[in-house]
Amino acid sequence: MQRLKNTLPDLFYLALIVGAFVFVGQRVFNASPTSGWQTDFENTSIDMDEVLSGGVARDGIPPIDDPRFEEVQYVIDLMPQSPIISLEINGDARAYPLEVLTRHEIVNDEVGGIPVAVTFCPLCNSAIVYDRRVDGEALRFGVSGNLRNSDLIMWDDKTESWWQQLTGEGIVGDYNGYMLDMLPSQLISYDMFAERYPEGKVLRGPFGGYGRNPYVGYDSSPRPFLFRGQVDTRLFATERVLAVKIGETKMAYAFPALSKEYVVNDTLGDVAVVVFWQDGVASALDDGNIDTSRDVGTALMYQRTTADGETLTFRFEEGEFRDNLTDSVWNMFGEAIDGYYAGETLKQVNAYPHFWFAWAAFHPDTDLYKT
Repeated sequence: MQRLKNTLPDLFYLALIVGAFVFVGQRVFNASPTSGWQTDFENTSIDMDEVLSGGVARDGIPPIDDPRFEEVQYVIDLMPQSPIISLEINGDARAYPLEVLTRHEIVNDEVGGIPVAVTFCPLCNSAIVYDRRVDGEALRFGVSGNLRNSDLIMWDDKTESWWQQLTGEGIVGDYNGYMLDMLPSQLISYDMFAERYPEGKVLRGPFGGYGRNPYVGYDSSPRPFLFRGQVDTRLFATERVLAVKIGETKMAYAFPALSKEYVVNDTLGDVAVVVFWQDGVASALDDGNIDTSRDVGTALMYQRTTADGETLTFRFEEGEFRDNLTDSVWNMFGEAIDGYYAGETLKQVNAYPHFWFAWAAFHPDTDLYKT
């Protein structure tokens, strides 16, 4: 399928790449990370020396504040393997293509009546959706232009507080110590979304001509951009992991291990969980053309205790997820589609894909799943 040509995206890409990647060694030509802010920098829970300028001004990477959507049936410029963030709230299902989010990083939206911030940090491969209400008020989030452990630092336009994208924690300013609520979402392929939500809506970027990756080859980089910490050598720096924090338990499941097993039954703390794996999702950070990038697959996590209190054990057999107790068939969305449990849905756990270096930097005491 041919994409529409547009000169504006070329200019946007040029500005983005020059702004984000003009540096000598680790010295970025930009003002101090704190310059021009009305933020209360005395109220912070981090070492401010950890904050680095990413080389762009506040909202120099523009978030989307007035998102527009197209119904699935009319979308012609996405491929089955195109990576998207899938979000469904109260029957309102929306897809946010990573080809758009690599260039905007934040979408301030309202889905199913809930104000949300759909976020993606390309440097950490972190795709997370948050409820953007704080103390009952919906905030507008933007891109600060600053990084910590290479991760996007967001800001709100009410107090100019800074927020860590990977954790959802307020780290500087009036909202220091606050935590945004994560919302269940999935980083999956467009084909998976369209099949599950044929009446769903797909985000359209405001500039047109999306599909190119300004971070070519980044997901095979041994040294992430502006990362000054020590890379945990248990995995390659930009290896993808499905990572989760349940109580005080932190765990990461490397994608190569998941791609061999397809199902992992585990217990984290006192929570019985299952991880489902599926191929067919393109990397947004590999080839110059996202849709022709390598297949990196995806993984999702669910509690494996059913509504009737039964803790199930799952297996992958002949291309299907099945539970050992009843032999019911389940899909990647944690839904039983055939058998005794047909109609039952497992509760999704807020586990998200990240690059290993980023997850380990924020959670150095994380465990790593071993086959």
